[in-house]
Amino acid sequence: MQDHQEHLKREIGVFGLSANFINIIVGAGIFAIPAVVASGLGSASVFAYLFCGLLVALSMLCFAEIGAKVTTSGGAYTYIRTAFGPYIGFLTAIVLAISAITSDAAVANAFSDVIGSIFPSLQSRSFKIFFFILIFGGLGYINVRGVKEGMQMVKLITLAKLIPLLLLVLFSFREVSMEFLVIEKFPSLLDLGQMSLILFFAFQGGETALSVSGEVRDPQRTIPKAIFISITGVLILYLLIQTISQGVLGPELPNFKENTLGVVADHVFGPIGFTLITIGAAVSMFGTLSSEILSMPRVLYRASMDEVLPFKLLSKEHKKYATPYFAVIIYAGLGFIFAISGGFVQLAIISSSAILLIYLGIALSVIKLRRTQPSVKGEFKLPGGLLIPVLSCITIIWLLSNLSRNELFVFGLVLVGLSLIYLAYHKIRKSP
Repeated sequence: MQDHQEHLKREIGVFGLSANFINIIVGAGIFAIPAVVASGLGSASVFAYLFCGLLVALSMLCFAEIGAKVTTSGGAYTYIRTAFGPYIGFLTAIVLAISAITSDAAVANAFSDVIGSIFPSLQSRSFKIFFFILIFGGLGYINVRGVKEGMQMVKLITLAKLIPLLLLVLFSFREVSMEFLVIEKFPSLLDLGQMSLILFFAFQGGETALSVSGEVRDPQRTIPKAIFISITGVLILYLLIQTISQGVLGPELPNFKENTLGVVADHVFGPIGFTLITIGAAVSMFGTLSSEILSMPRVLYRASMDEVLPFKLLSKEHKKYATPYFAVIIYAGLGFIFAISGGFVQLAIISSSAILLIYLGIALSVIKLRRTQPSVKGEFKLPGGLLIPVLSCITIIWLLSNLSRNELFVFGLVLVGLSLIYLAYHKIRKSP
């Protein structure tokens, strides 16, 4: 299959790519997830964070090696397609898109609910529709104008979401009771696996952040550095947040799953703290959406350019701004449609499982490309031979084993359906 030439501008550096990682990963989940994990593991929740941090670190190291080798746009889609061909690339592109769009719709609804909780007069259906038009239309417009403009928005929002979280962590330690942090018993492997599967929602997103790899300066050096900075920073931040949440609220922590950090801030600072952290949650959700609408259209753009997706318009580039403007418009439009349609619980479960499978595909891609493509001088290469990708495969398979039979069945049906669509599309293409 022919690889068509991209004409996107390489304007993203280490700071910009790191900000994109952090902006997507640190989303709405961390404002509620401490209570969810504590409900299953109590003060031993730290072990789930360490396990998820290890899994994400292993996976992102695999991303670092393959991202330094395959430097065109599309992120996980391009990496897996390069290793395993168009069929697996098609599945990857569709699953990534479904996962991101439904996730964005859920975040947009949560964003609207947060604003409604501060201003009750804005809880109407008509306001929600207007709000979704403003969010998806505004972010779509910014990213049509250029990746530089989109990345400036990402950097600004990343700082805006991190500052209140860091201040909360810093000033909350004086309210921490050490007795609430004592680990009374270690979790079983079953409990750890089930909670880690839930917690993984708060760690995923790096695969989307790398979708802009075709617009990264010096990708062989920039991508590994950005991955190391962002994953290390996120893990430390999450551990600190779980520690102060457990230390301040103690056994009451599982009771506050709606806005955990808002309750912590209320205990530490009073009502003004609750309001500030709630606003911070809204900023965080907006930041996640801004990074998603910057990054995910690049997957559709690249898949269309590769003729893996049957929609050629998705690969059109803006003559003035040199951006995949049609993919941006389509993605933002689908986000709006899903947002006004409501929640998608089953799709969220499928999405989470799919992202783990994509991480598995990345690890396997590293193994295959090690055997088929020689390394170039100066290219980042993982130490320890195949140890890291193999460990990544083992941990992902173990984590997926914690899915229920119904979840595995539904996910299997989705993959079968997508496979039939792919076969039908290519049969039509080959017919005279």
